[in-house]
Amino acid sequence: MMIHLVLVQMAFIAIYGASLRDSITFDGPEASPWIRDPRIVLDDGVSVPPALRLNPEGYHHYDEMTAFLRAVHVAYPQLTSLYSIGQSVQGRELWVLLISTTPAERTILKPEVKYVGNIHGNEPVGRELLLRLIQHLLVNYPKDDYVRFLVETTNIHIMPSMNPDGFEVSREGDCGGVQGRYNANGKDLNRNFPDLFRGGKNNGDPQPEANAIARWMTQRQFVLSAAFHGGALVASYPFDNKEVKLNLPHLSGRYEPSLTPDDDTFRHLATMYSFNHRKMHSAGACFPGDTVFPNGTTNGAAWYYLAGGMQDYNYVWNGAMELTLEVGCCKYPRGETLPEYWEDNKQAMLKYLGEAHRGVRGQVFDSLGNPVANANVRIKNRSFGSKTTTLGEFWRILMPGVYTLQVEADGFATHEEAFQVEEGRHTLLNVSLRRGGDKNSGANTFNDRFPLPQLQPSQPPRRQSVFSSLNKFFNAFGRAK
Repeated sequence: MMIHLVLVQMAFIAIYGASLRDSITFDGPEASPWIRDPRIVLDDGVSVPPALRLNPEGYHHYDEMTAFLRAVHVAYPQLTSLYSIGQSVQGRELWVLLISTTPAERTILKPEVKYVGNIHGNEPVGRELLLRLIQHLLVNYPKDDYVRFLVETTNIHIMPSMNPDGFEVSREGDCGGVQGRYNANGKDLNRNFPDLFRGGKNNGDPQPEANAIARWMTQRQFVLSAAFHGGALVASYPFDNKEVKLNLPHLSGRYEPSLTPDDDTFRHLATMYSFNHRKMHSAGACFPGDTVFPNGTTNGAAWYYLAGGMQDYNYVWNGAMELTLEVGCCKYPRGETLPEYWEDNKQAMLKYLGEAHRGVRGQVFDSLGNPVANANVRIKNRSFGSKTTTLGEFWRILMPGVYTLQVEADGFATHEEAFQVEEGRHTLLNVSLRRGGDKNSGANTFNDRFPLPQLQPSQPPRRQSVFSSLNKFFNAFGRAK
């Protein structure tokens, strides 16, 4: 069964997997118009079952969103699983809907992908896009070859709102304010994760929503991820922070890039999303004096430095490739504009999910054929890797080229093996370890240098000084990420 599934995946990717990047020249924002990909069905004009109906021009508050997700799961139990990864400060569930043909069972080497919306409560366009994505995937699964490929070969985890408390106090039509941005403790959730450039320390008191994300990532080995924001129109990639003597803007107002060892892959992912978006790749400044992003992409630190961000945490501690997707200049636009946002992002959101099938995947076994769990797996000369699952699985999104896989596990000799990645297909590579020796304690591998965040209940918010409150306000006002 597994061999059959792998063959099906490879055949489909060979036909459908080549991204639009191959047919577009990236010379600048005006080099190419948006290109409709004929291989993907974008028509939503079909009959929508009652369980999947949404308000087409309005936002869905917590109770409405919860009712929708529950109704979807009841109507599609064979394709969905609804679960909560925890609760917000005010006790709202942090819902996730898994869409897959195997929602209740484990399928070997089926990659885990996640979309997370509404990290900032007053940036809810991503929340609504994800509800529409759920609708699109389930409605089109029976008739759309690409959607069927995604659902059959990928575990798609969709979290519409990471900050449901903040959303409930936000104001529709507020394009640049801060009301509702933070969680109910007044904390910015995209500044609340451990930071590589601060020695792995949590950036502020750990909040329940960020703790829930951290626990979630220890339970599943995510391969690909994206977080939705608002206030700009750009696909941003790690690193968001940089090692500087003072974590303050330069006096000139210019920032320097902070590139990961996987910069080629991150650039590809960001460009792929931008050029499949109807406007992002050719967008100008949102407002006079704002940054203009060539091709609609940016390295996060080159935009501005951000400590404790979620995309860096995903990459460094989980090995997941995550982008920050800024999907509109207005943070909380009027509901009647939502259909246009959906049309702008639909093709990009669908194509991005398919990127989980690029690169290398496989299993790590001992000499008796037993899977080796919790082994360190990385690509040589690329500092950050991932851990194998309980079934010994690993994945790595890579661009075409020749690489060396390095595997280390307690009680086994270090293993190195060369392999090649080709465009349009993934490489299957199983590894057999031999007993002997200890894990190389000096290896610069995933999660060994820095501790995981403190998974503990958040403390009551401390009274902030006037300076701290004003500083937080002006840093967030009108600013995305």
